[in-house]
Order: sequence, then C-alpha cells, then structure tokens
Amino acid sequence: MQITDNVYYVGVNDRTKHRFEGLWALPLGVSYNAYLVVSDKVALIDTVEADFFGEFLAKIRAVLGERKIDYLVVNHMEPDHSGSLELIRRYYPEIRVVGNAKTHDMVRGFFGPQGGEDIVVKEGDRLSLGGVEMQFHLAPMLHWPETMVTYLPAQGILFSGDAFGCFGALNGAVLDSRMDCTPYFPEMERYFAAILGKFCAPVRTALKKLSGLDIRMICSTHGPVWTENAGRAVETYRRMSHGETEPGLVVCYGSMYGNTQRVAEAVAEGAAAAGLRHIAVHNLSVSQPSFVLADIFRYNALAVGGPTYNGGVFPVVEDLLRRLAGRQVEGRHLACFGGYTWASAAVKTIHHYNEKMKMQWVADPLEWKQAPDADALAAARRMGEALAHAALNAGAPDAQ
Repeated sequence: MQITDNVYYVGVNDRTKHRFEGLWALPLGVSYNAYLVVSDKVALIDTVEADFFGEFLAKIRAVLGERKIDYLVVNHMEPDHSGSLELIRRYYPEIRVVGNAKTHDMVRGFFGPQGGEDIVVKEGDRLSLGGVEMQFHLAPMLHWPETMVTYLPAQGILFSGDAFGCFGALNGAVLDSRMDCTPYFPEMERYFAAILGKFCAPVRTALKKLSGLDIRMICSTHGPVWTENAGRAVETYRRMSHGETEPGLVVCYGSMYGNTQRVAEAVAEGAAAAGLRHIAVHNLSVSQPSFVLADIFRYNALAVGGPTYNGGVFPVVEDLLRRLAGRQVEGRHLACFGGYTWASAAVKTIHHYNEKMKMQWVADPLEWKQAPDADALAAARRMGEALAHAALNAGAPDAQ
C-alpha cells in the first residue's frame, strides 16, 4: 500500500497468535509493520516475523518488481521485526544492513557472522537515498538497548520502531485517517502497560529528544500509521510515561473458595458508595494480566487482596505484584486485604512488594481468620470509601 509518493507499507497481520511474546492476550490480533522508502536507492525499514516471510516478500516484489533493495534499516532487533533478516538477504544478497553498533552485535548473535559491507550509524547520522535523506536517532531501552528511530526530515515521517505502537491487526486500511481508530487507543494503553511499563524513564528521554523534530506522520512497527492522530499517540506515551492517572480504583484479588472475593466485592461497594464512578474489579485467576496492568496504569488507586498460600500469598496475586514491582507505578494509592486459616502471610507479602512498588498506603491492612464476618465486610467497605476519597481528592503523582 502506498503511503506517500515514495513510502510504501509492506507489513502483515497476525490473526492467529494467542499471546504476544508468549504472554499478552491478542483478542484483536497484531500487525508487524515494515516499510519501503523508494528513491534513487531503496531502503527497507524493518522486516516481519519469519512465519510471514512469503507474504512479506510478495508485497515487496509488488512494489519493486525486479529492482534491488539497497539498505535494510533495523530500528529494533526483537524477532517480530528482525526475524526475516536472514531470509531477505538470501533474496537480496547485496543489501546492506543499517543499524547502530549494538544492532550489529545482536545481528551476529541471532544470525551468526554476516557477509557484506554493513553500515554502523550513530546519533544524528544521515544516509541519502538520492532524492530522500534519512536521519537516525538512538532511543536506547525503548525497550531494548539497540533501539533507534529513523526520520525523513523533508517529509516529517518518523519510523518509530515499537514506540507509539499498539496491539490490534489492521482491518484493510493502514492510515489512521481511513479507519475507525476507536479500538486502537485502548490497545495502545495495554501495549504500553505490558511492554513499556518498566521503561518509563527511557520513554521520557526519547520523547524529549524527538520533541525537536517536525513529526507529521508516525510509522510504528505495530498498529496504524498515525497522521491526524499522531499528536494523540505521542500524548498517550507522554501521559503514561509520566505516571499521569485519572480518579479510579482497581480491585485485584485471588480467591480459592470465595472468601476473598466477598471482601473484594465489599471494597468495590464501599468505593462506589463514596461516589467513585470508575471501578475495575479483576479476579486474577481469570483476568489476563495485560488488561489488569492497563487499568492500573489508568487509575490512581489500587486494592490488592488474596489468601495466605504456602507461607506467602496466593500465586496469581504474587504474579501481579511481581509484575508491578518491575514497572514504574509509584505514587498510586494502595490498600490490601488477606485472609488466612491458621498462619497469616498474605498481607505481609503484599507489604514486602510495596517496598519496590512505592505506592502510598491509604488504609490499614484488613485481615481475617477463616471466613470474613460482618465486621470484616464492614471494614472492607470502609477501605473502599478511603480509597475513593484518596482517588477523588488527590492529583496525579509526579514523575521525575
């Protein structure tokens, strides 16, 4: 598909994979985007996952015919974007790989020693295709150490790698101006929370670096090509990387036999009675983690609960805590609850994880022995009220 006079989309859709990176649910599929820049010379910007190489090659040939590709620009080495590198070199043996020093080290690590004369670029370097000039900017840890972006100054086009990307396959159109973008922005938030939530500081650094560029089009490696929504895409990444939230509560719990669930429901009831409108309740044995993380990134209050289990906390609860401890979620308002039959450990475990999460405690922890009684459920409702008041009366946490 032709995007501009000299830029073509040659990406593919994956509508069969159930889990992205083997972890994150894909109810709407995902796209692997690649692009051709055609001038006196030809540059291919990224490749696609190797399983889709046949379709990828057919799209390239539909644009180029028998013409050769001069350069392959590798913005990101993750295999969903570099997986066809070795195959494309078999069909275009004279192609020169363009990347930074860390890129080329990874190329050798994934594919072995490479023949040919490749090109190592540094921050701000430029490469001319004749009528089109490409400029390169390094964006390390967005979200791998070799990540970079490619910019066409004359056209204001940014090939951004994974940045500004989202889950969701493309349904016919590629440009955002030719589609209903409603499904993609929630998928962008879920993508950020799952993939980039650990790397908020590098995202902020990259956004600051790119702020001086005249960006009129963003060609990410996942999701639509952003034109009329380019500003919204950048703002979404800015907001999430700065930890900006809106008033709301996420209640996350694990429950074996329903006792913890009763307390979780009471927390939600208390928050609703206090006037909080945005409340998301997740049974962690059922909810897919990326949806839970997206809600936690969106709202400013969190309640976590689970029963004591094998001297710790119920495993699905600990899994969430471990994920949060590896992401930048500090400043949110937090409360916890947990039951036990003969020895208490759940609440202590949640407190331990908050040493890394650095959320702000709102209420004393709620514990009960065996089944929660009327007093425990009343305390849970008061906990929900306290969380609601904190959510409604506090601003977004500050990010450094």
